[in-house]
Amino acid sequence: MCTVVVRRSGAGPAEVLAIRDELTGREFDSPGRWWPDAPSVVGGRDRVAGGTWCATDVRTGVTALVLNRYHERPAAPGAPSRGVLPLLAVAHGPGWVPHVRLEGMAGFLLVLVTPDALTSWEHDGERLVRAEHGEGTTVFTSGGPEDREDELWREPFARAAFPARWRELVQEQQPAEDPAALVVRREREGRVYGTVFAETIDARPGRLELEYSRQPWTGAWERASFAAAG
Repeated sequence: MCTVVVRRSGAGPAEVLAIRDELTGREFDSPGRWWPDAPSVVGGRDRVAGGTWCATDVRTGVTALVLNRYHERPAAPGAPSRGVLPLLAVAHGPGWVPHVRLEGMAGFLLVLVTPDALTSWEHDGERLVRAEHGEGTTVFTSGGPEDREDELWREPFARAAFPARWRELVQEQQPAEDPAALVVRREREGRVYGTVFAETIDARPGRLELEYSRQPWTGAWERASFAAAG
């Protein structure tokens, strides 16, 4: 995942936009309840490793998202996939760290959105650094040149109505090679890397509302609602 926008205020739940950039040939499933041992968790499922880039526990309203850090050290052979991180974070909250072996894992930025806090953890392959983020609009990226997205997009999203105008801000873009673009498409070592998914997330304890698209620069967005079981 390349871009996550989170807006928080004391007046209501967090508003989230998640844009996933990945190799275009890597297959995945749209958001659903894909993990039998976590029936209240909804997220898109990566068909290669079985994990996810974004997960929400419908029961608690907690969402976790992972952004790849390609400029950091790559994963060591046998290291856990970064796709396990959102699942662990929605299950254990800020106490997720002891439940995974970070040694050898590729660089990442993990974002945890709870009803009362916004927390991130950055891992560069060796160190894990935790940060707390206050109210307002925060833009998270994959780092490096992508960090320009913060200065380019934080204010437009801060001013825009959620979720309709946030979706429109993405739809107005066309895939571009600029790393700071919201929607990207470029070749990397002979393979096409680009934006493959985007979703707006309205999560509250007991209810989840999503709007999502595999081609978010088009009008082809779907809606899905999930409620806590029982």
